[in-house]
Amino acid sequence: MNPAQFKHAAALSAEVLTFRQPADAAVSAYFRSHKKLGRQDRGEIAETVFAAIRHYQKIAAAIRRPHAQPEKAVLAALVLGRGFNVSQLENLAGAEEKAFLAALKARKTEFSDGLNTAAELPQWLTDTLRGSGFADEDILTFGRSAARPAPLDLRVNTLKARRDKVLAALQEEGLKAEAAPYSPWCIRLHDKAALHGHPLFLDGTLEVQDEGSQLLALLLGAKRGEIVVDFCAGAGGKTLAIGAMTANKGRIYAFDVAEKRLANLKPRMTRAGLTNIHPERIGSEHDPRISRLKGKADRVLVDAPCSGLGTLRRNPDLKYRQSPNTIAKLVSQQHSILAAAAELTAPGGRLVYATCSILPEENERQAERFLAEHPDFEPLDCAELLAAQKIPLDTGRYLQLNTAAHHTDGFFAAAFQRKEAV
Repeated sequence: MNPAQFKHAAALSAEVLTFRQPADAAVSAYFRSHKKLGRQDRGEIAETVFAAIRHYQKIAAAIRRPHAQPEKAVLAALVLGRGFNVSQLENLAGAEEKAFLAALKARKTEFSDGLNTAAELPQWLTDTLRGSGFADEDILTFGRSAARPAPLDLRVNTLKARRDKVLAALQEEGLKAEAAPYSPWCIRLHDKAALHGHPLFLDGTLEVQDEGSQLLALLLGAKRGEIVVDFCAGAGGKTLAIGAMTANKGRIYAFDVAEKRLANLKPRMTRAGLTNIHPERIGSEHDPRISRLKGKADRVLVDAPCSGLGTLRRNPDLKYRQSPNTIAKLVSQQHSILAAAAELTAPGGRLVYATCSILPEENERQAERFLAEHPDFEPLDCAELLAAQKIPLDTGRYLQLNTAAHHTDGFFAAAFQRKEAV
């Protein structure tokens, strides 16, 4: 890192480490206002700022109010998060800073500074996890796995290509690519490749999508000619995967409350060669426009708004922007959305509820509450549904993915079937 990049990383860290807004939004806004920064500069700056977020607990244990001492915070991030030796920072650190960094490297942060510091998790979250029955060792494992940057997972669009051929092509280009272990569509890249200009991305053969997210589409199991509802479609990653599963046959409704997210789906549909997807903005889960589908959908996916705590590898600032109060509001919203989505499910149809959270109150407790309140639905075994598609993944009745064990984002899913009318 050169002094100019260091200066920008410190300026950006002073803003990001207040956690007043999403880190990716703050980084994007900073780069828009500094248009002369090149691609390599942006990469160095962003990687360093995100390293400061990932290791904020250890930095905050050594520096009071890190956002008010951003230069020191950036130096700590380079050492703790990016593996720099103190000797490599000769042009950035004076004698006092070098002594600070040497002491920081020598400091043992197992449980001596508290579990939250060792696990790189804020106090509210370690307290919440303990209250949910997590053992300290499990919390430590989760925190450390979530503090590592994620690889790049890709989904091969089966309407356009086969995974083995795409994988071979990427490997021939010299990329460190491998077939992911669970999703038959997934390729995992361990390089920091810029794929947005790649021909296979531009022609819709490849989409960026975490393997866990792909498994949600596989769990839904949509077939050709069916009516499918993606109730919280967002930008449509799972919608596109479902479209490929149905081979462009049938009708897929992509509902979301955000017009901007749905607008992003439309060019992706075109690129993917999909014509059976119908994006529609709704005001809420109670929008009267969805009532036309009541009892008609063969498959309904609810990827509910959630805390996102399973995605900390990609969004490490979330753990500082969520709280017990925001979780409580999300739990109430999830319950309402799931109940509304259930009304669209046809007799004999499948309903899948999913989150990218690890908290039981957003996950299995929601599923258990739903079954208690909806006797016309019965649970399906997620392991059996995946085994029927020759996917070797058994986490029990619920799909429960965690970063340490599965190398995906943290995902939860419960599957239900509406009972046939008597």
